[in-house]
Amino acid sequence: MIRILFDLGLFGLVTSTIFAILVLAGLLRFLRQRQPAPSPATAFSPAVSLLKPLDGTEPDLEAHLESFFDQDYPQFEILFCARSAADPGLEAARRVAARYPKIPTRFLSTGEDTYINAKVSSLELMYGAARHNIFIVSDSDVRVARYYIREVVAPFADEKVGAVTCLYRGVADRGLWSKLEAAGMSVEMTSGVLTANLLEGMKFALGPTMAVRRSCVQAMGGFGVLGPYCSDDFLLGAKVAEQGETVVLSHHVIDHIILNLSFAASLRHQTRWMKSTRFSRPLGHLGTALTFSVPFGILACLAGFVMHRPVLGLSLLVYSIVNRMVLAALAGWLAVQERHLLRTVLLYPIRDFLGLCCWAASYGGSTIHWRGRRYRLSRGGLMHPVGSQSADEREHALST
Repeated sequence: MIRILFDLGLFGLVTSTIFAILVLAGLLRFLRQRQPAPSPATAFSPAVSLLKPLDGTEPDLEAHLESFFDQDYPQFEILFCARSAADPGLEAARRVAARYPKIPTRFLSTGEDTYINAKVSSLELMYGAARHNIFIVSDSDVRVARYYIREVVAPFADEKVGAVTCLYRGVADRGLWSKLEAAGMSVEMTSGVLTANLLEGMKFALGPTMAVRRSCVQAMGGFGVLGPYCSDDFLLGAKVAEQGETVVLSHHVIDHIILNLSFAASLRHQTRWMKSTRFSRPLGHLGTALTFSVPFGILACLAGFVMHRPVLGLSLLVYSIVNRMVLAALAGWLAVQERHLLRTVLLYPIRDFLGLCCWAASYGGSTIHWRGRRYRLSRGGLMHPVGSQSADEREHALST
């Protein structure tokens, strides 16, 4: 039995090493495709509609929203939408917009949600109101640079490009658990995306930034077709790819702000994300277990001690840790320009271990909490409402 556990640990170290090699190959391919930054004087610069779904307030929301107003770009509008016209997030957006009177801005509210995915209800309403033919959809908890729009829309100069999405780095300034989650965003998420792009090209989008042509949204029947699903970002990219259009992974990297400061909140958030992946891409999610390294290193180390081969066991554990540190250094530095590279490199082996824990937890039922509501997931990532929540439950779920 111990020998079987040792062999399992060794097998996991082999598969995680193969994964790391694929990440490196994907990273090199990504870097080779990097184009020079577009010049403001000569760059392709079509008019753009920024679509910003909101749901309540969050720390530093006004500062995050302001980064979308403070853009070095000639013509764009910003549309904000929430369930209620009195939503605190919309109030924050109005205060920011007042400081930028020259930027065309509109504020919409859906009232009762048309779709089970409230974000899609907002997107469908903004889609109907938007004036321009390129949309950039972004989450509320992201912060961008002044050249964000210019670099994100640059690939649309090629008529074959239907959608563009961006890598992102996790940003956390407080708390160990938020910093561990940030390391996962900067390294684990980036590694998975680079590998998928290498093996089959981009056939999905990433929620923090999804840029898409109006014609592609029209061809798929509007944003509303995403309404019954949890992973609207994945499906948007998939539907654009199904149309024969190219989905491009931009070289622009954005900041994704970590809002979960406690261990419980961070674990719930990451498990919810993995659970949605489990239903949206079941086979790929199952195979994710073999991409982790440190858990297998620990298993091999413990088995090695029981087998009276402590040096071998410790060597394998050290190898698994170094494996993850090298991966974090390469992905963090070369792909997402991680600002706290040393911290991320040191924390990522711990995050790698926790990643397998979240993966295992994702198989613990089909219910998720999202924005104050409970849903049951089914095949394909379909969402079904589950009962109702008390005010205390709603506040607790919003914190995750």
